[in-house]
Amino acid sequence: MNRILTICTVALVFFLVDWYFFQAVRGVTRSMDANAQRNVAWGYWGFSVAMAVMALVVQFVLPPDSLTRVQKQFIFAAFLIPYFAKIFGVLILLIDDLGRLLRWLFQKISGFFQPNGIAKEASVGAISRSEFLMKLTLFAAAVPFFSFAWGIISGAHDYRIRRIKLKIKGLPDSFVGMTMAQLSDIHAGSFFDEKAVQRGVKMLIDEKPDLFFFTGDLVNNTADEVEKYIEIFAKINAPMGTFSILGNHDYGDYFKWPTEAAKKANLEQLKKNHARMGWDLILDDHRVLERNGEKIALLGVQNWGMSFAQYGDIKKTYAGTEEYPVKLLLSHDPTHWDAQVRPMFPDISATFSGHTHGMQFGVKIGSFEWSPVSLRYKQWGGLYQENGQYLYVNRGFGYIGYPGRVGILPEITIFELQKG
Repeated sequence: MNRILTICTVALVFFLVDWYFFQAVRGVTRSMDANAQRNVAWGYWGFSVAMAVMALVVQFVLPPDSLTRVQKQFIFAAFLIPYFAKIFGVLILLIDDLGRLLRWLFQKISGFFQPNGIAKEASVGAISRSEFLMKLTLFAAAVPFFSFAWGIISGAHDYRIRRIKLKIKGLPDSFVGMTMAQLSDIHAGSFFDEKAVQRGVKMLIDEKPDLFFFTGDLVNNTADEVEKYIEIFAKINAPMGTFSILGNHDYGDYFKWPTEAAKKANLEQLKKNHARMGWDLILDDHRVLERNGEKIALLGVQNWGMSFAQYGDIKKTYAGTEEYPVKLLLSHDPTHWDAQVRPMFPDISATFSGHTHGMQFGVKIGSFEWSPVSLRYKQWGGLYQENGQYLYVNRGFGYIGYPGRVGILPEITIFELQKG
């Protein structure tokens, strides 16, 4: 019963958005002849109904395995992107309607206080929506619609290399100039262009880093999602090692498993897939990195976040690293930094995370960068520093949900270690 009520409520919201936005469509086509207006109306409502029916059939009628993950991903994107765009247009209409209501009320009230109690008629029709406003509404919807469409066509695989110089206090001389490459949030189950992924991996390989690490979320839910890409990611190699950790999606928590044993088996297979790629998966442990007899520690903790499952044990991860002058921590969720890492272990020099994806949407103009995800995460993308400790949040290599990126592009990070 609750499910039916939820579906009906969501359907009503979508209908109201459609109906309200259609007022702008009708206003712009008012000058057309009756047949043309009718064709536009049929086309508008026909498309909306068709998309809604298709989404409902995929979600509630078709057998779970009748479509691939990528096919479902694109179907829901085709359904949701137009509605997201319409919301921008509806906001224009809402603001205008609020203004019209206030003006109408003002006329009513001012008319009530006229001499002899003779009220001036306030004609709502006189305060009508202009053709300019209707066109502005359509334009406001068109911009996000085409932006998100282009984000799928181009942004999803527009890989960018970000170069960061880390000045580490106490860094041994042998490690000065060492380069490290980071990938995060691959989400292999969402990929739809294998050649593009190969191109991104080649960009990383061409950098010839001394060390490589991956900071979690190899898949969306199941270990088999990465099977097709194992050979591609296995090409990543670095003389000082290739390392990885798990992210919140890697544990299979968001998938309906037939048994708990099946879930555990999936996680074990995922761990084997890391090994097949040649990635040394660090689970609440550490590795010692050595150059010319000098040593630093690389720590890897299982996922620990303020809003997601907390599998990691930072105390266990840290144990045995006390003697090393520099400690580098891999921790998927950036909220771990403020919650445990900084207050409990002030000698961890730098933490490397991912998780946020930069919401796959935002604005970047020169050095200015903003994403709505910043409203949820204090540290959401880029380099942060407090009391001599660093946190770097990688914006992700892949995508999930929306199969694209707008403004916040997929990232390959190259670090160069320097003395602080």
